[in-house]
Parts: sequence; structure tokens; C-alpha cells
Amino acid sequence: MLTPKQYELLSFINQRMKERGIPPSYDEMKEALGLRSKSGIHRLITALEERGFIRRLPHRARAIEIVRLPETMAGRLGGGRQQFMPDVIEGGLGRKPEETRDPAPDLGQPPRAVVVPVMGRIAAGVPISAIQDHTHDVMVPPEMLGTGDHFALEVRGDSMIEAGILDGDTVIIRRTNTAQNGDIVVALVDDEEATLKRFRRKGGSIALEAANPAYETRIFGPDRVKVQGVLVGLLRRY
Repeated sequence: MLTPKQYELLSFINQRMKERGIPPSYDEMKEALGLRSKSGIHRLITALEERGFIRRLPHRARAIEIVRLPETMAGRLGGGRQQFMPDVIEGGLGRKPEETRDPAPDLGQPPRAVVVPVMGRIAAGVPISAIQDHTHDVMVPPEMLGTGDHFALEVRGDSMIEAGILDGDTVIIRRTNTAQNGDIVVALVDDEEATLKRFRRKGGSIALEAANPAYETRIFGPDRVKVQGVLVGLLRRY
């Protein structure tokens, strides 16, 4: 899934390349999307490249190549944009049943697994849209969960590899809007993009730290970041 701005920019680049044979300049992109600075365009371009929709060729001006288009854009320009709903996790989903919270006597029966909804994909890298529609469920051992609501997200990217979180893993998240320094969280930036990062407060700012030296720590004002949940577990297929 693309955020609305990512979708709009990819559509604009595609349109201009069909009309003129070359991609638009950053100034043209900024004007088309109604952004105040080119830094916002740079962020969107980086996100599109990270997700495999475009490729930037080094040492060439306007060197952007479209690698693929979303299904909703292929074959037409414009059209309805994909909708991003950043906070659609319903209460009660992935809640640990009351009867599994306290250990029961061993009666020779395996503990009942808890059904946790997978709500989309999360970037461990450049932020991408996340927390979308309920796509499928995973079965989670009850001892992995505490009290409260839980959801799962599929990880894309490698910025948290030194925390043991790899591309393709499924992270189990306890829904909360608060976090302690050092927690790994799902953070929603500017009400538009979500990412999986380590959370730290630094003075009046919030730092989202990667666990990979190839990625820089990003600093935001407190009004730009909303915590959506805290990591409590991880599932991996081999």
C-alpha cells in the first residue's frame, strides 16, 4: 500500500514521463503536490525507491526510472487513490482470553493459542504506510501476550536487524499510545507514515532510532509522532 502522497507523486512522475520522456524536476514535483519544500519530495522519492516502485540512477540529472506501478495505477493515470487509515485497529482484537492469563494446572493439554489479526506491513527502514485492513490472522502462544489488545504487522526492511528483527518477520504489537525510552514501537509520523523504531525522548523532541548503522536516527517534534503500539513478540518462518 502507498500513502496518498506517495501514490500522487508516483502518478505525477508516470504522467510526465509519458508526456515528455523525462521525469519532472523536484521543483515541479513540489508544485504539483503542493508541498512547501523539496525535502518533502526527497522523503517521498526515498520511500518509493525503498518500496521498489522507482530506481534512481547515480550521477545523472533527473535520473528516475519507474520499476513498477501499483495495480490501481497500471493502465490508467489518476483514478481513485488508495486510502490510508492510520488508526483502524479495533478494540478487542488479539486480546488474551481471561482463562489464559493465569496458569492453569497441567492437565496434559497444550495451551490454547490466541488469534492475533495481521493489520498490514510495517517498514523497518524508510517509513511506509502501515496498519491498514485486517489481512489475515496468526496464532500466537498465550505466554507471549500480556493484557490488552494486540495486533501483528509484517516487517519490510532491515533497519532493525541488530535488534534481531529481520525482513519478513511478523512482529506482535500491544496497542498503546505511550512508550518508555528504549521501547521498540510502531510510530506514526505526521499522521501519514508508520515505522518500526526504538523510541527515545530527547529534551522536547522524540528520536526514532534504527538498529542498523546504515540508517540515521530521525528527530521529530513531539506533535509529529504518535505511538501506535509497543513490540512484545516476534514470529519468524524458516
